[in-house]
Amino acid sequence: MDLVDKLAIKNERKLLLFVIDGLGGAPQDGKTELEKANTPNLDRLAEKSILGLTDPVSSGITPGSGPAHLALFGYDPLKYEIGRGVLEALGVGMKLTEKDVAVRGNFATVNDRGIIVDRRAGRISSVENERICKILQEHIRKIEGVDIIVHSGKEHRFVVLFRGDGLYPDVLETDPQKEGNPPVECKAETEDSEKTARIVREFVKRAREALSPPTNMILLRGFAKHPGLSTMSERFKLSPACIATYPMYKGLAKLVGMEVLEAGDTIYDEVETLKQNWNNFDFFYFHVKKTDS
Repeated sequence: MDLVDKLAIKNERKLLLFVIDGLGGAPQDGKTELEKANTPNLDRLAEKSILGLTDPVSSGITPGSGPAHLALFGYDPLKYEIGRGVLEALGVGMKLTEKDVAVRGNFATVNDRGIIVDRRAGRISSVENERICKILQEHIRKIEGVDIIVHSGKEHRFVVLFRGDGLYPDVLETDPQKEGNPPVECKAETEDSEKTARIVREFVKRAREALSPPTNMILLRGFAKHPGLSTMSERFKLSPACIATYPMYKGLAKLVGMEVLEAGDTIYDEVETLKQNWNNFDFFYFHVKKTDS
């Protein structure tokens, strides 16, 4: 990549990186869903495009959205390990400082024995999410001098920033990622992260006290600090823009210096955004989520 940095030259070409998330699949009755589907528009697009096959990390490795997209953007995912907390925080428009540890949260439901019965609390509405986040923020503002900043996301998701001195992200996630288990107690994986783990445990305890069913527990994943990547403009001499509907993908784009365009909620809205901004940028990251969700 050091060589690419030196060779990149600004030019007039347009690039469209069109990511149809989750579209790959195993054959059913001998054909994949793409082979079965009627795809005249994708066929026309393919005729005009550069085609190939890529392993984002390496053969045999199934990466999450973060590492996979970093690779698509031209960054080594083995060198730059990005936590989901940072991506979610950037995606919902939060400003990160060097003192922040960011984490992605789920509102969840536990029974009277503390066992998780629904990791997504019935996929509550985004409006209900905002209401509950306000309750959390009013109930928990500071722990041991560390500021607690809560921000709502879509449906059951939310983001928390722990802002203060001496915080490190090397702690256990509290989400067991499977129903029928109790939440995992947050523990430090390094000596430096003891303070973070202690504050997270207290945050979870206070949140449980403030919440009520069906959103009577929080599960935390992806503790991370901002990695300070160089931008795509700096590396590839591009003026890049992002067209996406989900916060995490907007966060990934912001991480590498893309301008995130207002794209609505549907593929139709996204195409209209692309049309309206075609002359303003030379690289477009166009992300479709519905095929995955």
